[in-house]
Amino acid sequence: MNITYIFHSGFLIETSECYYIFDYWKGGLPALDASKPVFVFASHCHADHYNPEIFTLLRSRGMRQITAVLAKDIPQKRWPAFLQPAGSIPVVKARHSTEYDLPFHTRVQTLLSTDSGVAYLVSCPEGTIFHAGDLNEWNSPDTPEQERRQMTGSYRAAVNKLKGKAIDAAFLPLDPRLRGGYADGFLYFIKNINVKQVFPMHYWEQPEIIGQFRAEFPQFKETVKDTEQQRPVL
Repeated sequence: MNITYIFHSGFLIETSECYYIFDYWKGGLPALDASKPVFVFASHCHADHYNPEIFTLLRSRGMRQITAVLAKDIPQKRWPAFLQPAGSIPVVKARHSTEYDLPFHTRVQTLLSTDSGVAYLVSCPEGTIFHAGDLNEWNSPDTPEQERRQMTGSYRAAVNKLKGKAIDAAFLPLDPRLRGGYADGFLYFIKNINVKQVFPMHYWEQPEIIGQFRAEFPQFKETVKDTEQQRPVL
């Protein structure tokens, strides 16, 4: 798999058969092979995770086979006109805790997010990808204790459903807005899930948080990649 970081929580993954795009908000795409199919995933309705302009961008690149996989909380009024039922691009409405078989040997499992929408586990012949969306342990120092316990419990219950699975690449929030708790959910995932590579995301144009994490937790330096090094050549 060839992994390209686009912006914020947006990634492009290329396999021998197709492309997968996750949570496009803005940013440039590298050159694409228009003969390959592309699956566009959006984890939830927040503007920094779903921008319908991605479909216009792909069509302008001549992409002929596009499939949208949109979390159920994204209202149809925010779909561009060329998505079904009126348009030609098929749409899968993704509910949490559900599995979907898609074309080109793609299997999708969804998890319930701790914020909005879903997280995606995508399996294909080249490997398994996990995109967390906004599934994270959203605890800041001023979160009330009861809410902290509820958030921690909900997050761990969701992540624990991945135990026993082998994940090749995971895209996880590492959000500096959480201050001292910025790595709580990130660490729990790495320590409890069989994952080869982890790419931080959702760091609000503060990539120094990646270096901070790698310095604080050097035992995970080989696992946690510098996402900024995966930006496209345009």
